[in-house]
Amino acid sequence: MQHVLQAGLSSGMSAVTGIHSGKHTKPNPVDPSFDGLAAVMPEDWIPTADKKVTYKGKNGDVYAPRLCIGAWPWGDTSTWHWKPEEEPHVVAAWKHCVSKGVNFIDTAQVYGTGMSETICGRLVKDMPRDSFVMQDKYFVVPQAKDVLHPTMAPLKKLETSLKNFGLDYIDIYLVHGPIHLQTIPMIAKGMAECVEKGMTKTVGVANYSLADMIKMQDELAKYGVPLAINQVEFSVLRREPELSGLLQACKERGIVLQSYSSLAQGRLTGKYTADNPPPKSYRFSSYDMKDIEPVNAVLKTIADKHGVPQSAVALNYNMCKGITPVCGVRKEEQAVSNCAALGWRLSNEEIREIDGVSFQGHTTSLWQQG
Repeated sequence: MQHVLQAGLSSGMSAVTGIHSGKHTKPNPVDPSFDGLAAVMPEDWIPTADKKVTYKGKNGDVYAPRLCIGAWPWGDTSTWHWKPEEEPHVVAAWKHCVSKGVNFIDTAQVYGTGMSETICGRLVKDMPRDSFVMQDKYFVVPQAKDVLHPTMAPLKKLETSLKNFGLDYIDIYLVHGPIHLQTIPMIAKGMAECVEKGMTKTVGVANYSLADMIKMQDELAKYGVPLAINQVEFSVLRREPELSGLLQACKERGIVLQSYSSLAQGRLTGKYTADNPPPKSYRFSSYDMKDIEPVNAVLKTIADKHGVPQSAVALNYNMCKGITPVCGVRKEEQAVSNCAALGWRLSNEEIREIDGVSFQGHTTSLWQQG
């Protein structure tokens, strides 16, 4: 599975351009007349670990922190070149996150071809079930189960995932992308069945356009199941979900908007420069680092003023827009930097300053429609 994902990324699944040419795409700055403060939380609002986000469910809601740990690297050898000896560092990172109230993990069936799920299961094995939140994603690239059991494929794949986790249920189950073989009504029925059987508390989607998200919400409603979430790429380098109206629609409909690649696969952390670019396999927001330098300069200045890591500013920016950022960790230092995004907030003037150097980003018909 993981090799299918990386192959897809290489052929155009990331949001930088429709089909990768091997060359970097020039960024498209956001129109300065766009009011970026319209989506911002009230100025007296501060993101903290104890201020939970509500994910709506049929038989009860899920309450999770405003920051989520991304587990894509765990076990993934195709994109992230995972090595088994890294797991103790992940354990240390998880312990730090939990100590800060960040007990929320996002993974997927495709990550490490199930290995990420297995590692997640080891992390939470001795924890009370109500002391963590687990989110997983249905692998949408057609497999035999999708052909033989088109409606029940989400359920059958979740059965395998639960064995990998060593859990009786997960808290949130997403459709990983809009390229599934089945129609939206068929997928909705299968996801609703997962809720009915108690295999997941809530369901959602990822990478869905506004129109398809609404259609999925309407189809799930036929079974009394709310659409809890749409997870899309959002960061300072890709504000497309905000500019397109998707973010506002989510707020109006009670759907949580989560952001993946919240740090643009490390490009917004200060780790990479024009002389030290990220690996070519890091496809999301894959702009030339020279084009990103003005963005990072602004983030660094604000970070120094607040006495926090640069990555904390980028994550706080997402949260101030009412978005729950998902950010990957492979070692404790990253967990410390990410958790530093909580307990304070950017001023509206600082948000306006970041908006001024931000990029619109792109969509692709192949994967990222939202």
